[in-house]
Amino acid sequence: MFVMAGDINVHVRIDGRDGSPPLALLHSLGTDHRVWDDQAAALARSFRVIRPDMRGHGLTESTPGDYTMAQLAGDVAAVLDALGVGAAVIGGISIGGMIAQEFAARHPGRTEALMLCDTAMAIPSLESWRERVASVRGQGIGAIEDGVLARWVTPGFIDAPPARGLRAMLRGTSIDGYAGCAMAIAMADLGPTTRRLKVPALVLVGDGDVSTPVASAQALMTALVEAGAPDVRFAVIENAAHIPTVEKSADVTRAMLDFLAARGGGDAYEAGLGVRRAVLGPAHVARSLDGATEFDRDFQRFITETAWGKVWTRPGLPRAMRSLLVLAITASLGREEEFKLHLRATRNTGATREEIAETLMQVAVYAGVPAANSAFRMAKAIFREEEEGG
Repeated sequence: MFVMAGDINVHVRIDGRDGSPPLALLHSLGTDHRVWDDQAAALARSFRVIRPDMRGHGLTESTPGDYTMAQLAGDVAAVLDALGVGAAVIGGISIGGMIAQEFAARHPGRTEALMLCDTAMAIPSLESWRERVASVRGQGIGAIEDGVLARWVTPGFIDAPPARGLRAMLRGTSIDGYAGCAMAIAMADLGPTTRRLKVPALVLVGDGDVSTPVASAQALMTALVEAGAPDVRFAVIENAAHIPTVEKSADVTRAMLDFLAARGGGDAYEAGLGVRRAVLGPAHVARSLDGATEFDRDFQRFITETAWGKVWTRPGLPRAMRSLLVLAITASLGREEEFKLHLRATRNTGATREEIAETLMQVAVYAGVPAANSAFRMAKAIFREEEEGG
């Protein structure tokens, strides 16, 4: 899809269900959103994965002149605004990781967590960047193509089909977009602001990356830890260069899923409270908690921390699938009150009426027709209430 973000028309790929937690992935210089294809396929089971093409890249419009990190982070904020997204997990590779740091510094309340891949707080050699930009503006992308590919992937991978796809992305990048973003990298020094970030973060780097080597990634990780950021994790991807999302996609995906599964530094109650509110609605949760007494207060904390904070937060299943599973189990066990509660909650999880009907057909086969008949009856009554505005 396309959205207007300030002065440009931005192309955005969105995967996953509406209502799932938002997660934005920002690509590297000279590529586009497809550099995250393998990760997005896995993450979309649990998240609404938002992948904008950067200014002057992919199908997004370009503007002439040198860009800045503030400008590129502003593009991300504008895209999220256009999509109605408040806070999100922000991931980025290379310049995408630098933009993610800039976004987090400018919008701390909108940054749930950071996933930073093969990036740094600053990349020195201003003069070499200026020379590269001059070559691109004077001779085109072809003047730098082979050198860039040699840094992106390891020698043994450079002729593999995915690497050829990276080359095609590079060739398709506009001159204005590449040169403008390259100058944003050249002029960036994110150290002063990144060293104040207090957000959960995953830092990944390929062991053969010469553009942003392991030492740069370690410095980034150390800066976040010293800033007091909770749950900072670090991983080196073996036998990979600057674009491990493509060369070692399974390793990167696994590291991201592990980080997201444990996100929040162990505060399962707060994480569970957020999910419980998102699924059941703030008003219902407030009534449950406000109505608790000494008799059941520990029970309310138990279900919030355990069911919602340690199970519903796991990334292995999409929220809509978890919702359908609860409906199947409560219908099978005859837990009518819980069934009705979670049926009403499907408006927040994204499970459709067609999927609910199919779930109850499964109940009829495996738990018995009477259980399914009762569930269908309750569902029809609730759907009728909703249609009548009840």
